Amino acid sequence: MLRACMLYELHDLQRRWMRPFAGLARVQADLLRRAPAGLGRPAAAGWELLRRITKDHPRPAFGIDAVEAHGQTVAVREEVVARTPWCRLVRFARHSDDLQVGARLARDPRVLLCAPLSGHFATLLRDTVRSLAADHDVYLTDWSDAREVPLADGFFGLDDYVLHLERFLRALGPARTHMIAVCQPAVPALAAVARMASTGQETPATLVLMGGPIDGRINPTQVNRLASERPLVWFEQNLIHRVPAGFPGEGRRVYPGFCSWRRSCR
Repeated sequence: MLRACMLYELHDLQRRWMRPFAGLARVQADLLRRAPAGLGRPAAAGWELLRRITKDHPRPAFGIDAVEAHGQTVAVREEVVARTPWCRLVRFARHSDDLQVGARLARDPRVLLCAPLSGHFATLLRDTVRSLAADHDVYLTDWSDAREVPLADGFFGLDDYVLHLERFLRALGPARTHMIAVCQPAVPALAAVARMASTGQETPATLVLMGGPIDGRINPTQVNRLASERPLVWFEQNLIHRVPAGFPGEGRRVYPGFCSWRRSCR
């Protein structure tokens, strides 16, 4: 087995080497789509598949410029209201020139939407944001890619995750904020609210946990079984890699998105 520090370097080298092929595949797919019906479509599909396999995946834009709210189309603007090296708290601020609609927007309930940290961009929740923004003042945790965070900015663990959510709740005013955690952040969101309650602080008006692993013993999956069968040192040796040279976070120990649980189990 290759050393963990080499696997990330080899993966990054492969992605860089394949970039010209991704560009070629995109051009070929675009050309073949313009061919007469029935002639170019199968070939275009093949080139498009190659492009998707080889292309890089930069952080996409949310692209939410307007939503329907209170019977009108209102403009939406992204505003960063808090920032750490690890996360931006983004508000999807809604605006209307109609004074009555503007007053209704100001009275809408506030929502802190906690996006997953690992393996996804926060844009995974783009449609959720758009739906909530129809009648809520929406704030979203937009997490940084760990490979872009320099080592000088320190370590980030589960306790830091919890403290980030506490900080954001206090900034928004817990009593007037509804908190929604989708999938992975369900655990740190529950921990943040429990910690705040245990010290007599205000807590969110409501807490919604969606699809989160609150109790991994219920309906165990292959991942649960693997976690119980292997010691922690096995995960450290097989799943933790160092960010290669060329990124701001060079040398940082991470669990990169290209890892596969099933492949690692074999």
